[in-house]
Amino acid sequence: MMPTALKRLTSALLLALWSLAASGEETLHLHAESGTGQTPLVIGAALDLHQARPLLEDFHRRHPHLDITYRNLTTLELHQRFLDAPDAADVVLSSAMPWQYRLANDGHAQPLDSDIAHAWPAWARWRHELFAFTFEPIVMVVHRDFTERFGELESHGDLLERLADHPRALAGRVVTYDPQRSGAGYTYAIEESRLSPRYWDLVAVLGQARTALAETTGEMLEGLASGRYLVGYNLLGSYVRDAVADHPELTIVVPEDYALVVQRLAFIPRQAPHPEAARLFLDYLLGETGQRTIAERTQLGAVHPDLEGPGTAAALREKLGDALRPIALGPGLLATLDDLKREALLTRWQREFDREGPAFR
Repeated sequence: MMPTALKRLTSALLLALWSLAASGEETLHLHAESGTGQTPLVIGAALDLHQARPLLEDFHRRHPHLDITYRNLTTLELHQRFLDAPDAADVVLSSAMPWQYRLANDGHAQPLDSDIAHAWPAWARWRHELFAFTFEPIVMVVHRDFTERFGELESHGDLLERLADHPRALAGRVVTYDPQRSGAGYTYAIEESRLSPRYWDLVAVLGQARTALAETTGEMLEGLASGRYLVGYNLLGSYVRDAVADHPELTIVVPEDYALVVQRLAFIPRQAPHPEAARLFLDYLLGETGQRTIAERTQLGAVHPDLEGPGTAAALREKLGDALRPIALGPGLLATLDDLKREALLTRWQREFDREGPAFR
């Protein structure tokens, strides 16, 4: 067994490597209370700090002996940095469902053997290694100026129609994810191409309207809030709600024909340097206490089956019914990352996006 001093040195070196890799990224450090043992807990995540902070602070109050380091990266950066240093983080959280599933499927996750984990809904976990702990619809954001000029948007069909009818007036005034640069954007693209027979028509009119392509929801929201864009397509709803609350000229639209739902997936790496601390945190995320914090203090959407009311998956299902289309947590996610399929999807996406419409000939 590794001597205690060497364990501590190894943990410090791993944390230093993770810190160096994540240089310049959003970070939160919650120090352990003095005299409590100061056990480290390193969390690598693709979850903005303003959403994660209520969870981290509530958890830390309950476990003050933990010295928590939280690092927020983009989804693809998080994935790559985990592959570069699979023994640097104790917990990995991300909404990039295919990438998280592949890591677990490739043997990078260890099981969570707890009563809470065993009671978790089967549709929200894979084995006992990968757990969905949020329920987040993908939405459109519409500026008041768009509604006044072109009418309300209520569905993907409405967006397709408006873009086809007004490509010049809307040129450069719409924004969406770039599937080449964004893991989230690519995931939504492949899911929608399976779901909607008119998806490729929509991509074509987005291109004809010279739609701006972004890497993050934050980048899109900044342009919407400034008035540079009038419509944001396929934004992560959990990130949108706070921003829209501060900008009354913006409205969230959950499309009535269908709305994809993504879930943030969490796992404990097989080589986690502090597995006991990791198990405490994951049990908190899945337990009723952590899930209630998600429902009441974030916009992430709680999954826990015993929770109802605002901020829960149950409330969204009651309101939107069959329009909600959660991305399934299962082997189908691996097909999303098949190199040939990925290349084919992105090639077609670019071809349709670059197709010149009648208004620009």
